[in-house]
Amino acid sequence: MVVEHLIRYSGAGGFSPEMIARAQGSYLWTESGRRLLDFTSGQMSAILGHSHPDVVATVQRQVATLDHLFSGMLSEPVVELARRLAGSLPEPLTKVLLLTTGAESNEAAIRMAKLVTGKHEIVSFARSWHGMTQAAANATYSAGRKGYGPATPGNYAIPVPFRQTDWQRRLDEAFELIDAQSVGSLAACIVEPILSSGGVIDLPPGYLAALKDKCRERGMLLILDEAQTGLCRTGQWYAFERDGVVPDILTLSKTLGAGLPLAATITSAEIEETAHERGFLFYTTHVSDPLPAAVGNTVLDVLERDKLDHRAAELGAFLQDGLRSLAAKHDGITDVRGRGLLVGLELISDEVGAAVTTRCLELGLHMNVVQIPGMVGVFRIAPPLTATRDELTEGLTILDEALGSANY
Repeated sequence: MVVEHLIRYSGAGGFSPEMIARAQGSYLWTESGRRLLDFTSGQMSAILGHSHPDVVATVQRQVATLDHLFSGMLSEPVVELARRLAGSLPEPLTKVLLLTTGAESNEAAIRMAKLVTGKHEIVSFARSWHGMTQAAANATYSAGRKGYGPATPGNYAIPVPFRQTDWQRRLDEAFELIDAQSVGSLAACIVEPILSSGGVIDLPPGYLAALKDKCRERGMLLILDEAQTGLCRTGQWYAFERDGVVPDILTLSKTLGAGLPLAATITSAEIEETAHERGFLFYTTHVSDPLPAAVGNTVLDVLERDKLDHRAAELGAFLQDGLRSLAAKHDGITDVRGRGLLVGLELISDEVGAAVTTRCLELGLHMNVVQIPGMVGVFRIAPPLTATRDELTEGLTILDEALGSANY
């Protein structure tokens, strides 16, 4: 058996039925030679497509020169990437910690928030996903909470403003409940501007500003997790730009390495100084590694050179128009939503979602459907920012055929 020696790690889900042999651009090839159009950019990460030539060249050059260092040592790629990330962000986000995964960057952000505020309570959304390490997992509510014993005390969930015209009232009520439960030690609120694993739910305009006000009133820090929304995917460099709200701490991952393991925790000089004075410790084996940092610099080069923020906005509009045309044709689709090239396609039932996923794979399209308690299946569609209109059209054509064969 192919998977005889592998631990299954995706809950009730399993491994894909076919072994992948190689990938290039928007496509994967199986060992049997079948070509699959990748509508999830790998794990929502490969924003430049697979094996982008600039990234390949950087990896080949850097791995032959300087790949890994003692964690206390610095290298030019690390210093340069920190400088460029700070330059891409509004004040006061000027201090950068380079790590490996999104869970790590959120772990560091929460740890820093607790140290700086001197408090320990953390608020996040009821459909959140921030990672599977300790503090990140405790702030994650969309999956993975049952069977592992008690969560860390002081973690609270608030409702997601989904299809609500009265979100301000619901937010007020949510924090009334938070205040009633709190022991007076509210440290931070961590949220995604668009909840991806939560069903691709875009926060209403104005919500982030109101949430930041709630945090400020209580002496909390606002942490924004832009693992999937950062670096041009939504049509802007950062999703929070739409709302004119600057977080106290920003976390990046997935898109920063374009498929390679790279993440960042970014904050203000004031917060960094306080954390340092209090002995902030977040020491990992691959903190500030030069190889992934060099890749991060190349990712920024390509995003800037090819104006992929504009491309994501244009292709996102094209994709959503195509999906809305499918929704008018197929009763199995109940909603199309998202921003740029992060789109959610809501289906009438979990069963339809599973059937369409299977049929798409048979026809040569890799799709990912998330199933959230209390919701039906939602496809997370996130092609590479380098995808072409022809490739998006190909995906829409396959999806049309798969929906046509489903029973609903």
